[in-house]
Amino acid sequence: MSEDTQTAPEALTFADLGLSPKVLSAVTDAGYTQPTPIQAGAIPHALQGKDVLGIAQTGTGKTASFVLPMLTRLEKGRARARMPRTLILEPTRELAAQVEENFVKYGKNHRLNIALLIGGVSFDEQEKKLERGADVLIATPGRMLDHFERGKLLLTGVEILVIDEADRMLDMGFIPDIERICKLIPFTRQTLFFSATMPPEITKLTEQFLHAPVRVEVSKAASTSTNITQRLVKSGPKPWDKRETLRKLINAEGDEIKNAIIFCNRKVDVSELFRSLVKHDFDAGALHGDMDQRARMAMLAGFRDGKLKLLVASDVAARGLDIPEVSHVFNYDVPIHAEDYVHRIGRTGRAGRLGKAFTIVTKSDTKYVDAIHRLTGLEVEWHDGDLSTVVASEGDDEVAPRRGRGAPRRAGKDRHGRERDHKPRAEAPVVQAAAAPEAPVDNVVSDIDERRERKEAIRNGNAERKPRAEHDKQRRDDRGNRRSNREREEDDDRTVGFGDDMPAFMLIATNV
Repeated sequence: MSEDTQTAPEALTFADLGLSPKVLSAVTDAGYTQPTPIQAGAIPHALQGKDVLGIAQTGTGKTASFVLPMLTRLEKGRARARMPRTLILEPTRELAAQVEENFVKYGKNHRLNIALLIGGVSFDEQEKKLERGADVLIATPGRMLDHFERGKLLLTGVEILVIDEADRMLDMGFIPDIERICKLIPFTRQTLFFSATMPPEITKLTEQFLHAPVRVEVSKAASTSTNITQRLVKSGPKPWDKRETLRKLINAEGDEIKNAIIFCNRKVDVSELFRSLVKHDFDAGALHGDMDQRARMAMLAGFRDGKLKLLVASDVAARGLDIPEVSHVFNYDVPIHAEDYVHRIGRTGRAGRLGKAFTIVTKSDTKYVDAIHRLTGLEVEWHDGDLSTVVASEGDDEVAPRRGRGAPRRAGKDRHGRERDHKPRAEAPVVQAAAAPEAPVDNVVSDIDERRERKEAIRNGNAERKPRAEHDKQRRDDRGNRRSNREREEDDDRTVGFGDDMPAFMLIATNV
């Protein structure tokens, strides 16, 4: 694998990269003149048909690094029904939709058919686009394989394969799907990998998908933008401690917040924090993977358009979403994987703008913070004292954990306005049941032995088998006699062993 660390000369323009006139016109109309370092390093190699492994910090224009050369190469040829010419795999629906927007923006001078295959959308509409023939197929792996298995998609005509956010695609369980997809498309394809982080173990996995690739690395892997001011913020361990800390941070930043993304590790925390912020009169929305696709896109559109100031989100919004005006990122939870920290804070400070990133830290998060420091090579400063100065709050006024049965009541007044008595509730006396006296079992044991002997005798031919009716009558009589005997006992309400009916398997003789 060749490793070329590329940087863009100051005087370099898009016209110097070899792009077609149609693409250059669209780029100029979009207001861009000079390429970013990753674009300057990757586009020429991509135009030559070479495999490329591009590594650059988030927010540096990786998407255009493969969209622009693909548009130039697609000007020759045309698509056939159900046989896309190019395939772009994305880890999330939002990223896939964003790439489609880039193709529409930069491909406005082209007559290309673009198909977007993501979950949460009707299969029928997607199949119609495939039937017309797709020059560009943008998909999440699961939905794409669903169409393939339905027989609606052929991959033998794919000329260019792009795997965006390669580390996430490989690290989040997409490895089997990607391996399968790579076997379905021609071996002679061109493959492009782009990501902000590329750990060594992930790099080894890319070797089976790339052929003599050019490694274009314009920044240290897993580095963060120098445009972002990063701070750690101490907090108590309870959820209400963290919510109060977050509210204080938002209020302290005040008018400096144009809009902000608040990241949580779990979807349930996204919902709870969203409700808490709304209750405290913050202008907030929520975004996580369980939401309907239409609702997710509408929420993102509202955030982009400035209709929402705060967006509480899971890591579904951490990867590659291009929302240029995000001024702040708040990590309500420290990400478990250090690479996610790079992607999260990369939502701010984009395209040369300044940004701020605050990460709320509890004592249980120290190992995750240490992992972030090791990965980025930076020691993030504390905002207002480290964890040694934490003072836990007494509680939040809106969401408190349920009090279990027998737990001491919290301070305050009861529903009638009287002060609560904080003495612990007296424990109920433990009543221990008296042990029941042993029941005589001699009759039962002897009856079992008698039945076992008779069954053995019948099996050996030494006894005459009674007719079924006579046998049943004898059993009823035996039960009646036993019942009479039990009624004469003082403890006639107890059942010993199996009671009146002996299971059949107990009557089978065993070989000793």
